[in-house]
Amino acid sequence: MAHKDIKAPESRETAAGSGGQASGQFQGHGYGHGHGHAAGHDQAHGGKHGYLGLAIGSIGVVYGDIGTSPLYAFREALRPVAVDGVTRGEIIGLVSLMIWTLTIIVTLKYVIFLLRADNNGEGGTLSLLALLMKFTRGHSAYLFFMGIAGAALFMGDAIIAPALSVLSAVEGLKLVAPSFSDYVVPISVVILLALFAVQSRGTEAVSKFFGPIMLVWFVVLAVIGFSHIHDDYGILAAFNPYHAVRFLIHAGFVGIVVLGAVFLTVTGAEALYADLGHFGRRPIQGAWICLVFPALALNYLGQGAMVLKHPEAMSDPFYLMFPEWALLPIVILATAATIIAAQAVITGAFSLTRQAINLGFLPRMAILHTSETNTGQIYVPNVNIILMFGVMALVFIFGSSESLATAYGISVTGAMVVDTLLAFQFVRMRWRWPLALAIGLLMPLLALESVFLGANLLKIHDGGYVPVMIAASFVLVMWTWRRGTKILQDKTRHTNIPLAAFIKSIERKSEHAPVEVPGTAIFLTSDPESAPAALLHNIKHNHVLHAQNFILTIRTTNTPVVSKEYRVSATKLSDRFSLLEMRFGFMETQNVSQTLGLFRKSGLKFDIMSTSFYLGRRKLVPDAQSGMPEWQDRLFIAMANAAIDPSDYFRLPTNRVVELGSHVII
Repeated sequence: MAHKDIKAPESRETAAGSGGQASGQFQGHGYGHGHGHAAGHDQAHGGKHGYLGLAIGSIGVVYGDIGTSPLYAFREALRPVAVDGVTRGEIIGLVSLMIWTLTIIVTLKYVIFLLRADNNGEGGTLSLLALLMKFTRGHSAYLFFMGIAGAALFMGDAIIAPALSVLSAVEGLKLVAPSFSDYVVPISVVILLALFAVQSRGTEAVSKFFGPIMLVWFVVLAVIGFSHIHDDYGILAAFNPYHAVRFLIHAGFVGIVVLGAVFLTVTGAEALYADLGHFGRRPIQGAWICLVFPALALNYLGQGAMVLKHPEAMSDPFYLMFPEWALLPIVILATAATIIAAQAVITGAFSLTRQAINLGFLPRMAILHTSETNTGQIYVPNVNIILMFGVMALVFIFGSSESLATAYGISVTGAMVVDTLLAFQFVRMRWRWPLALAIGLLMPLLALESVFLGANLLKIHDGGYVPVMIAASFVLVMWTWRRGTKILQDKTRHTNIPLAAFIKSIERKSEHAPVEVPGTAIFLTSDPESAPAALLHNIKHNHVLHAQNFILTIRTTNTPVVSKEYRVSATKLSDRFSLLEMRFGFMETQNVSQTLGLFRKSGLKFDIMSTSFYLGRRKLVPDAQSGMPEWQDRLFIAMANAAIDPSDYFRLPTNRVVELGSHVII
């Protein structure tokens, strides 16, 4: 069947259908693929908000997690070497390791390199994966598992980071008054519960204060760190990487253990990349170079110098840098900073979930918008509940930041290794780097991150199994959904009737022809080449055909946003049948009712009160011969049953929707 299609380079898509199942290059809401044109984001964003405003905003959102690392990173790095007493060279070596880890991992990899590897202005593991899938030649399975592994590791980080950050801040109360020791966990639980409770109200109002609060936080980090450097100016030798290398050589196995704690200094670096689309590359780079990196470096230098002069301060070097009168205000400021860090991670999990749904890695879920002007501010109730119970469980099980810190790091290092592997594919496919150049520049970075990952894996028995189990669970869920939708597509393909043949037969005048009724019917389908199941069932059971019939396919592109002029296309197939197509980016809300108005340019008008939307609903029945084990069959069916109703997801008018069901054995 011939039909029009708007084509543009580098845009492979998935199609959404009434059944909500998927296959193809990306498993969207349906199956099939086509072409579309996407509108890129303005990376500078300067015309709308101003460079300075975006830079300050990025300080609050992008750098919230990494900015709270000084609360616990140096303290945890000291523990393995403090057993036999810490020498002067070891302290300088530790600080040197931290500064150079920030330099290599954050500054060189993320700020300078990865921020340039964007998908029409959007960053993050799934955005990079979507971009790579446009150029893939035989690597789709490898890229898919890399992508879902990175996304799953980020979700593990989203559960651990809020618990660790808030606990580490509230523990400062023990220095204000030792009697508060028994109240650290209850206070942390109350703060975290309140944080999850307000998610449904949106973060627009609160986020306006994120930047200024974190700006104050980083200034305090810099000032207090700088004020303690005079405790021992010898700490400035930490700028020489020789001391970092010398420490690792002489520390032996303990040095590997220490690396796991040193990596806590760069937790949250993934947010640099994931939030690229919200602030743009240059504001994020400017904030890091001009404020965040200097503040972190000065603070770690200050902590190191203080411990050189006062070895007894190793128990909590961050809070002990402050005079006693300033402890309570600093605990309050630190708690505010950790709440902001937790908020940034939670909203990041919401955004990642929406991307995963639109790319077909997860079933449809309810996604609520909390801002009328900013489409990036969303609330996903199911994810919020999962995160809340996960965070609460970690707080009660581990009970302190010291215990929880042992579980942290694996998910972060794993996600960074995935980013590097995907970046290798990116520079080869998109930037056309020679193999030798790609290996020469990225393999040393991969080797370094692999060492950090190995060091963190040593903490498996001390709690490191937690992020591994969390990530493995998310990988299993996404893989099952992908595999199940592919099997479902294969099962139903043999029953499909070509749309062209169906129209030709239905247009013949005969005594068995269905009765024509006034009005318009829109049939959502995932395959525009086949007659929708809802259309066939409607004729079979009701024996009627509307005066106007539109076959609607909704496609999700591999780009973040699709511009209005390429949003829709229409093709007339016969007097009573037309083929409609809508295209949405994977960062967009798929609002069908609102988008129908764009078809006016094609000469099509829809009276919503005389239009009915027909959806096909499938009742899935497990089959031991489906190709998946029975437990995976049941997991897939459970996810399919839990998915939000298509009429809600696609924003269809609920009083104009007709659903017709069928049984499918899978």
